[in-house]
Amino acid sequence: MSTPYSFRDPSGSLEVKEEIALRSVKPAYSAETLAFLRSPIADKLGSRGDLIDTEVLEEGKQGAHLLLGHPRVFFPSYPWEWTPSQLAAAADLTLDLCQDLIEAGWILKDATPSNVLLEGTRPVFVDILSIQRRDPEEALWIAYSQFVRTFLLPLAANRSLGWPLSAMISRRDGYEPDDLFAELGMIQRMGSPLRLLVTLPVLIGGQGTGSQHKSMRRPPYLAQDVLGHSVRSLRRSLRKLTRRHRKSRWSTYEETAAHYSAGDKDRKITFVQECLSLAGPRHVLDIGANVGVFSRIAAASGARVVAWDADVEATERAWLDARAEGADVLPLVADFARPTPATGWNNGETMSLLDRSRGRFDMVMMLAVLHHVLVHDQIPLELVAKLTRELTRSWLLVEWVGPEDGKFRSLSGGRDSLYSELTEAAFLAAFGRYFVPVRRAVLENGRSLHLLRVI
Repeated sequence: MSTPYSFRDPSGSLEVKEEIALRSVKPAYSAETLAFLRSPIADKLGSRGDLIDTEVLEEGKQGAHLLLGHPRVFFPSYPWEWTPSQLAAAADLTLDLCQDLIEAGWILKDATPSNVLLEGTRPVFVDILSIQRRDPEEALWIAYSQFVRTFLLPLAANRSLGWPLSAMISRRDGYEPDDLFAELGMIQRMGSPLRLLVTLPVLIGGQGTGSQHKSMRRPPYLAQDVLGHSVRSLRRSLRKLTRRHRKSRWSTYEETAAHYSAGDKDRKITFVQECLSLAGPRHVLDIGANVGVFSRIAAASGARVVAWDADVEATERAWLDARAEGADVLPLVADFARPTPATGWNNGETMSLLDRSRGRFDMVMMLAVLHHVLVHDQIPLELVAKLTRELTRSWLLVEWVGPEDGKFRSLSGGRDSLYSELTEAAFLAAFGRYFVPVRRAVLENGRSLHLLRVI
């Protein structure tokens, strides 16, 4: 599989293959790129894990392109699939790198979330060509306004206006101050940091913090101080926009799920742990992961885990808990029934959620989510079975919740007759086209857990 990813950068392009990302650098930019890669600051950032590893494959002599290789990030994700805390973590990394680069005589020429990928709970800067030598007398960071548009204003819109980060899928270059100004109340406009990020740029005609483009020459020592102040100012704004965790219907599910007795919860955890031990998966996809309890159990077994859930607040909690525990889990705001599409020119700049997922996982887990797909999303059993088979190479761990279950009846809204044929036997028959049953456990509440193996 070969997927074109980048063609917009005038200094080069990127192509992602099965296990490696190949970056082609145009001859005019090769010497500076090599100089950076061989510099102490590149070693520092790389050893810290903040900068993607880079191998020089071909040096591009006699006017040829420089060819670089990067390890493929296991599961690339995009800002419109992130939670606010994930976007803030990517912003923090960008500012950390910028500060270190400034002190070492380099700088970022652009600053956007698309330069960062998430490896589990660790953000990694992946765009080597965004780094260039710093003019020692230039006191303005040319990427300042882009950082505001693509990091701070989306966070501000989310915090103050409730605009979802998923809207960034149609906002490649973020928001302008005008986009927020018209929707904010007077008190919001004058509060910090919106007064600086939104109100002043609008009132003075776009010449404020939202759009710094002009050069500002200063003596080298003063230019570096001004740049450092700009980075610190952006970080203060970022801190003020880092919102407190909110609650949703699903973010408190683990505490309020009264349909599981304490014994059922223990039996479910034990069964999942036994299945993970038997299967030994290296890569797990947890669909409908909620706050990530079972994602972290899978990670504790030694697997790398990608966790999907459509609820932003539940996913936010999953991310924060995984970070706190150091678990190798990447929670994403993703809907199994309405997966993220491919985007960009010719739908070729970003991959769809399913194209990134097919055949990438040794095990798929669907715990207490299948009945939502069948009832709420109206997806037939046969289609769910087919897609799960495309996602997993080996194993499927699924919880069956039938029409007799109270939560199923609540979802069906009195239309029980429409789902009378959704029996456990029908479930096994539909999935039996692709899987064979290996283990089964029945809980006291009547729900059953199934470990299936690919035929």
